Amino acid sequence: MSTLYVVATPIGNLSDLTERAATILSSVPTVAAEDTRVTRKLLKHIDASPLLESLHEHTSPQRLKKIISRLESGDMGFVTDAGTPGISDPGASLVKAALVAGHTVVPLPGASALTTALSITGWSFDRFLFLGFLPRRKTERISVLESVITEPGPIVIYESPRRLKATLEAINEVVPDRQLVICRELTKLYEETFRGTAAQSINHFSTVRGEFVIVIKGATESNSTMITDKEIRSVLNNLESQGLSGRSLVDQTVKITKATKNRVYRLSLEHEQ
Repeated sequence: MSTLYVVATPIGNLSDLTERAATILSSVPTVAAEDTRVTRKLLKHIDASPLLESLHEHTSPQRLKKIISRLESGDMGFVTDAGTPGISDPGASLVKAALVAGHTVVPLPGASALTTALSITGWSFDRFLFLGFLPRRKTERISVLESVITEPGPIVIYESPRRLKATLEAINEVVPDRQLVICRELTKLYEETFRGTAAQSINHFSTVRGEFVIVIKGATESNSTMITDKEIRSVLNNLESQGLSGRSLVDQTVKITKATKNRVYRLSLEHEQ
């Protein structure tokens, strides 16, 4: 049986490609790639010319079957545009199909924006939570962030320039006092690292360009025991029994629980149903 090599590629600087990755990409007859145009530039850098097959998040089952059939005739490399395949990138479908077909899957480690950003936070931790890209809708973004605010390790988010401001505003609403490390254009010419709160970062990134990795500092011992939804509902019930309703009910609950207004409002709506 053949071998599928899952190859990590540079997240910006082409010099970060490992020697082993260059050797494999130069020797396999076929490379499956998220974007063949991006991969051609990398292959040109190492003077390699394998056959390229396109495989991305919208690849059809029929197309995937064709790629697996090509794997039957020889080893294959798989790369995404930047970083490690399968980490907020395509990869799972090809790996699964290769394993089902009885092929060997070998990972080639290398660059990852996730670990690169974490390595320069200066924070001590033995766990972290990776959220990838947050939902597009504001209510869903807020809900996801509220569900992880007690996480003791750093929280890592990927973001595009178009949605950066909305994501920072959501972070500011849920955890305004938390420290952030925001990496822009990692390993590229205009690489930048910002350290500060969400509110400070909104002002700093008034002009937004490039790709971003946002790292939110984990909850400290003092705030890791923040109030639960059950406790907030109990306060809502108690205040409602005292005659409060609507905005006054929400405002008083926020004052007592120190929870975010959005979170209390959401729970109050659930309470009414």
